[in-house]
Amino acid sequence: MVVDATAHQAAVDVTTSSRMSRESVTVIVTLLVATFVVILNETIMNVALQRLMTDLHIDAPTVQWLATGFMLTMAVVIPTTGFILQRLTTRAVFLLAMGLFSGGTLLATLAPGFEVLLLARIVQAGGTAIMLPLLMTTILTLVPLSRRGAVMGNVTIAISVAPALGPTVSGIILDHFSWRFMFGFVLPVALAALAIGARFLTNVGERNAATLDFLSVVLTVPAFGGVVYGLSQIGGHGGSGSGAAPVIALVVGVVCLVVFVLRQLKLQKSDAPLLDLRAFNFRMFTVSTLLMVVAMMALFGGVILLPLYLQNTLHLQPMETGLALLPGGLAMGLLGPVIGRLFDKVGPLPLTVSGSVLMVLTLWQFSLLNDQSALWWVIVLHVVLSFGLALLFTPAFTTGLNPLPPHLYSHGSAIMSTLQQVAGAAGTALLVSVFAVVSAASGIVAGMQAAFFVATVISVVAVVLAAMMRRTEGAGHGH
Repeated sequence: MVVDATAHQAAVDVTTSSRMSRESVTVIVTLLVATFVVILNETIMNVALQRLMTDLHIDAPTVQWLATGFMLTMAVVIPTTGFILQRLTTRAVFLLAMGLFSGGTLLATLAPGFEVLLLARIVQAGGTAIMLPLLMTTILTLVPLSRRGAVMGNVTIAISVAPALGPTVSGIILDHFSWRFMFGFVLPVALAALAIGARFLTNVGERNAATLDFLSVVLTVPAFGGVVYGLSQIGGHGGSGSGAAPVIALVVGVVCLVVFVLRQLKLQKSDAPLLDLRAFNFRMFTVSTLLMVVAMMALFGGVILLPLYLQNTLHLQPMETGLALLPGGLAMGLLGPVIGRLFDKVGPLPLTVSGSVLMVLTLWQFSLLNDQSALWWVIVLHVVLSFGLALLFTPAFTTGLNPLPPHLYSHGSAIMSTLQQVAGAAGTALLVSVFAVVSAASGIVAGMQAAFFVATVISVVAVVLAAMMRRTEGAGHGH
């Protein structure tokens, strides 16, 4: 139902915002619906971990692997999408992504135990990782520059409403059915998107005979996987009691990341990098990407910390927690297209500065919450924070990717998506660690306040970056 509404909204916006061909509109709407479904699936698991521990007879560190494994696979696959998108046709990439995702979802629905469920999540993640860069690259290829903001605004629906709906949907399902229904619910929509795509999707852009550097692919596993795993585990254990493994993983990850970057710089000379870092030669791409990273750290920290606060301090049930966070997610997504159209008229600066200031103010207010705070006030703050983030995301995506020449579209999308994953893991790790350390010493409320205060300090950096944003022309009009 929500997906249909999203698709319709996207169709209306895409059609009215420019004179694009019917085929182009069909391609973008199909990709939007598919992206919505795969991102919804990413967060649907968060509320279910407790139930899975009971049903599958596993402990907390083990069940956490269902989330960690998913995130790790994303972090490793996304850097290769620049290559995949250049080498294969749009249609082949879509069928690969949705085929993996649907296969993984079916496997999860039928999983007899934890090991098969973990494998299913990894297969799902492989499809999810390819989907967002495919959507971004297709929009850059098909949509005229003057209309990109409006169409990118629709991407915000997929990126922000879907994660907000995830916990609510799974809360409703878990109240009435077994955990298998979470995947059974997603499966028909995924299969429908796959069928529609197989029937109507046409190829956009040009393929080129990019060669795959095997060493680069091997390096992505310890580089991005090590960094994301190290950060998520350090955060998950509150920075203590977890042994040396996460720290070692993080160090190995950083070293391999440096080697990976040096390898790409070397391969750029022969035009064969796995991830083309020349996108960073465009100043607005660099500023926008950094702004996205800071905003993602704040967003992910909030997504993790707020449910903890609502459940542990205000004693809400999982279902009530999901419903409390729903208005913010809906506000963020539904404002996306409006902000996209505004962006096309006024450029990024007024939007990103307003958004980053709102983000700082609301995170600061979150740091003042205590066990006496009213639930309505928490919901209001969350809606305002979501509004601030919506003002940041659409302009950052569009301003960053606009100046890139076509051969860097897929690489630019892949770089942004990869850094979002790493920033999400880093933000979560840092804020959860602060929360755990302060809570152990001074109680849960103090831990929550300290973590949100750190998020406030990080978000001040976003204000500085937002002030540097400028309207960008398309490729060939200078940087």
